Amino acid sequence: MINTEVKIPEMTENFEALLNEQFGDNGITGSVVKGTIIKINDDFATVDVGLKSEGRIPLREFGQNAELKVGDTVEVYVDRYEDKDGNIVLSREKARREEAWHDLEKCLNSGERVNGVIFGRVKGGFTVDLNGAIAFLPGSQIDIRPIRDITPLMGITQPFQILKMDKVRGNIVVSRRVVLEETRAEARAELIDTLKEGSILDGVVKNITDYGAFIDLGGVDGLLHVTDISWKRINHPAEVLTVGQTVKVQVIKFNEDNQRISLGMKQLESDPWQNVADKYQIGEVYNGKVTNITDYGAFVELEDGIEGLVHVSEMSWTRKNVHPGKIVSTSQEVEVKVLEVDADKRRISLGIKQCTPNPWAAYVEEHPVGSVIEGKIKNITEFGLFVGLSDEIDGMIHLSDISWDKAGEEAVKDYTKGQDIQAKIIDVDVEKERISLGIKQLSEDTVAAALDGFKKGDVVKATVTAIDDKGVSADVNGAAAYIKKADLSRDKAGQNPENFKEGDELEAKITSVDKKTGKLNLSVKALEIEEEKKALEEYSSSTGNSAFADALGAALKKNA
Repeated sequence: MINTEVKIPEMTENFEALLNEQFGDNGITGSVVKGTIIKINDDFATVDVGLKSEGRIPLREFGQNAELKVGDTVEVYVDRYEDKDGNIVLSREKARREEAWHDLEKCLNSGERVNGVIFGRVKGGFTVDLNGAIAFLPGSQIDIRPIRDITPLMGITQPFQILKMDKVRGNIVVSRRVVLEETRAEARAELIDTLKEGSILDGVVKNITDYGAFIDLGGVDGLLHVTDISWKRINHPAEVLTVGQTVKVQVIKFNEDNQRISLGMKQLESDPWQNVADKYQIGEVYNGKVTNITDYGAFVELEDGIEGLVHVSEMSWTRKNVHPGKIVSTSQEVEVKVLEVDADKRRISLGIKQCTPNPWAAYVEEHPVGSVIEGKIKNITEFGLFVGLSDEIDGMIHLSDISWDKAGEEAVKDYTKGQDIQAKIIDVDVEKERISLGIKQLSEDTVAAALDGFKKGDVVKATVTAIDDKGVSADVNGAAAYIKKADLSRDKAGQNPENFKEGDELEAKITSVDKKTGKLNLSVKALEIEEEKKALEEYSSSTGNSAFADALGAALKKNA
């Protein structure tokens, strides 16, 4: 049998090694080697690295300020053994990058900080030059708090902390925030140790709320309450503060247990209320600016930090029950008179209406009590009529002052809103801003006149005019009279009003004269008792038996 198997010689030589031996690479591609500058022209430096040919490196890779000369030894990166022209491709930049990567790996492992320069923006962050190696700085890692403008941080050398490195992918991630937090922690500990009430510090406004602002004191935050920002009224801290603003503050309270710090800015200025009583005299008029309007009045600023309140009742002589905002407006310049000063309570009471003539006093001076006026009924209420006396002043006619002979509720029905009427001024109270008017006072009180000549205790003859369940009405010479049921007779049986009819005449005693209602109050019972008493006195006088008369009188009085 013929053996047809043919043995093929094994290829023991490495093909790459054969190539290297053929072309002289010696395995240095992708590594950093030392070379010697043998030639320099306008744009390139020719470097000999001990291979078959030299390489050229652009001068810009050495840096703008590099001073190179022939014979200098430099470290270069062998990027490729030969290009298409047969030259070795070298790079100074890649050599520097390799050096930087080596040093950065040491810093990553040891936790040491590195210096770098922020030089560009990319999506999600910024680029940082770490001495030749390019790193990525995420936007969240640039500072402890958000920064609106990063321009001041660019182009300057500053420390960074390496967070992650991936040489294969060429990625380096760094943080400036970590460095700042470590620095703040150190500064915080040092600040807490030295902090005390009364300390004056510089801080940065970190956050603004409705009730105040948080101030970064360099590692620790303090609260600046809105009431401690300025002596003057501030509605919201944003009126005077902005985030990022540097301010000078004083520590007004420090709780070591919870490390809460209360700060103040106004405490660094003199208190304007110290001499307020001497500066603002009661009764004097000053100029001010309306700073705030409420339901109960308006606050007027006399100077920075000094405000007074104009109560709604002190704003106008005539405009009552209106909101202060309809009389003055915010930021309006006004004249005010000082009514009261309480420096201890930090209060000044002011008046606006006192700076103008009192129209009530002026009107009364021209129209004294007793004057007859003409006016239009502006309103009708359950207690009377309001009459316009001028553009600003109203007078009131009470129900009881409308008519002599009608009840007020009935008399008011004769009048309508807008009706022109005459009335007499019957009373004035300038302080309370009231003018009382009367219509019935324009005529003689016929009812009261009819009662003239009658007095309590008189015995009169009355004619029954009407009967009701409570008593009887009667006429006494044209004057109205009334006898209550209990006063119709001394006897119980005689006290029934049904015992009487219209036209009956009877004698009675006047118990009271009521000019307000225009009626006489009569009592038949009182007359009967008086007559019986007289009879007993006459009997006692004629018989001399006073004891019997006294006993009988007592019995009659008991049964009365």
